[in-house]
Amino acid sequence: MKTFYSVLLCALITVMSFGQEKNETKKDTTKQKITKLDEVIVTGNSKNDPVLTVVANKYDEKIVQPKNVADLFNNINGFSVIKRGNYAIDPSFRAAQYEQLNIQYDGGTKAMHACPNRMDPITTHIIPEEISKIEIIKGPYTVRYGATFGGIVNLVTQKPDYEDYGLHGKVSAGYESNGNSLVNLAQLQYIKEKYDIVANAGYRDFGNYEDGDGIEIPSSFRSTDYGVKIGYNFSDDQRLQAHWRQSFGRDVLHAALPMDTEYDNSSILSLDYKLDHIGNVVKYLTAKAYYSYVDHLMTNDNRPSFMMMEASSAVDATTIGGKLELNWIPAEKLNVFSGLDAMHIARDGGRTRLVKIMNGNPLQMPMTFNDKVWQDSYITDIGVFTEAKYSISPKSIFTAGIRYDNVTSDIQDPEADFAEMYDLEKRTEHNVSGTVSIKNRVSDNFTLEVAYGRGIRSANMIERFINHFTVGQDPYEYIGNPNLKAEVNNQFEIGFKGRIPLKNGFDSFSYETSFYYSFFENYIVGVIDPSISRKFNPTLDPTSVKVFQNIDESYKTGFEAMAQVDFLKDYYFKTEFAYVYAKNKDLNESIPLTPPFTTKLSLGFQKEKFWGNIQYNLVSKQDEISRSFGETETAGYQTLDVRFGVKPIENITLGVAVINAFDEAYNNHLNFSFTNQADFGRTPITEPGRNISAFLQYKF
Repeated sequence: MKTFYSVLLCALITVMSFGQEKNETKKDTTKQKITKLDEVIVTGNSKNDPVLTVVANKYDEKIVQPKNVADLFNNINGFSVIKRGNYAIDPSFRAAQYEQLNIQYDGGTKAMHACPNRMDPITTHIIPEEISKIEIIKGPYTVRYGATFGGIVNLVTQKPDYEDYGLHGKVSAGYESNGNSLVNLAQLQYIKEKYDIVANAGYRDFGNYEDGDGIEIPSSFRSTDYGVKIGYNFSDDQRLQAHWRQSFGRDVLHAALPMDTEYDNSSILSLDYKLDHIGNVVKYLTAKAYYSYVDHLMTNDNRPSFMMMEASSAVDATTIGGKLELNWIPAEKLNVFSGLDAMHIARDGGRTRLVKIMNGNPLQMPMTFNDKVWQDSYITDIGVFTEAKYSISPKSIFTAGIRYDNVTSDIQDPEADFAEMYDLEKRTEHNVSGTVSIKNRVSDNFTLEVAYGRGIRSANMIERFINHFTVGQDPYEYIGNPNLKAEVNNQFEIGFKGRIPLKNGFDSFSYETSFYYSFFENYIVGVIDPSISRKFNPTLDPTSVKVFQNIDESYKTGFEAMAQVDFLKDYYFKTEFAYVYAKNKDLNESIPLTPPFTTKLSLGFQKEKFWGNIQYNLVSKQDEISRSFGETETAGYQTLDVRFGVKPIENITLGVAVINAFDEAYNNHLNFSFTNQADFGRTPITEPGRNISAFLQYKF
């Protein structure tokens, strides 16, 4: 890894020096063109964009309610969220989640969680209001952004307005009635010809919410965030940018996890560089380097188990990565992207237990035990890739890409019982993935896309090295397996979208749909092993454990569809559908965390000064479940959301919303169950009841 980053630094210095010599020309007094960094994946260029993409944007323009992470994904077709409370929220897309999704910031920056129960996923380390848009590649249809199994999610942060020099900014405040929750954000930007600075700070204070039956759900948290982004333009064609952000979570209650978060501190630093317009064949070079550190402490101080055992767990995670990419055009119709990237994840930390009662008997002298959580482990992935786009015709693009990943993993401080189970030594895997696709713009109003991708994901650190910890939706202790084979996703997809002009008061009819099929190799699941007994609280049920294993036969298939009618210039009616069916043939059951069939119906309007919509959400019963994962059937439900925004005067935006207007009592199928809570059995956590919110933003 040190060699890779030395090469990255040398290359960065070399191209910066080259660019300065090349571009030492006299500048005029007009505003210069800004070289755009590769922070986004979807650029609006049909010749460069990946196939089968979705862009959810206008978060910063059409704000009508305070945002938490779930709000960013709930309204994107095909997405669900996995909730353990109101803070630890993971997105799920087409029944792919966690490391099966390649989630990143600004085209490649990553921050991996420290907690084995995912109290602190990547989505908790950024201010939701800072997100300007989310880009999704629906499958392993590009090799340029790291190893990808089920798709890419790129969270794009807001950028400076390069067209408006000087000092500008915005302040905003929001309130939610359900939980008496407050959010605040302040942002300043200063833009000059040679440099620009953007700084923001936010504070969030969420209380316990009530579900539709008026039951209070322990889910409060506080978080403070700030960030600074500094860019410097060496020339019209050369830019360097640094981005530093920190997030501090405090007193986080997790309704569906055995412990709560005392603090969760994260720091993320990223450097981005681009040299553009290099020559006739070599077009541009980009470089990225990033570092993140997460420091996490969890305890059971306010849980029923505290009377029998005091537990605290201090864990940390370090993520270091980088990327070099060269864009070159060897022939008129051939556009090639080649490069290398790397990511190193290291985790350590332990749990201290003060046992007061053992086997049902109080101890006169409580006993202290120290458990190794991550066992000082790491995973390093170094990849090389090439992706080529060939213009078959002015309207047809053929894309082919291939990628090789060298994945090294090791455990440096194993527990004795874990070392007895396996022959532990440093392991190296060689993964080859690839993709081919065709995008054909048949006419100005119809586009057809067909793709195949082979995505490969090596086992994550939980699946490799966890040792007798409860990390699933069920109460089983899980044991990792350092010998797991990498998961393979062979995904086929066809999608089309179009627009039909209409008459008689109707402006147009637009539609979009995708159908996909995936068959998996070496899919990783936790399988019950009755030969191994529970390590902690051995008399509790279940007394056996689960060990992560590869299964041979599994697949999933499904579709998303959207249709929208625009009428009377400013009005629209839209309907969206999402369905996925996933099967574990080895165990003859569904793959875990498969969402039910979902329908959304929206009626709204978009005017210059005000906008609004009513959305009716219909979620079907889910009886295709994974009983081995601890899932239970989930009833269907319907909710209604109303949103309205207005600009009463220039630079001020006011939004109001009523979420779950009917005060429906329900739980999402992907929600984890209440765990170690005094007043709740082990049932899935319920969602918030009626929630009235207001949001005010002022730009200057």
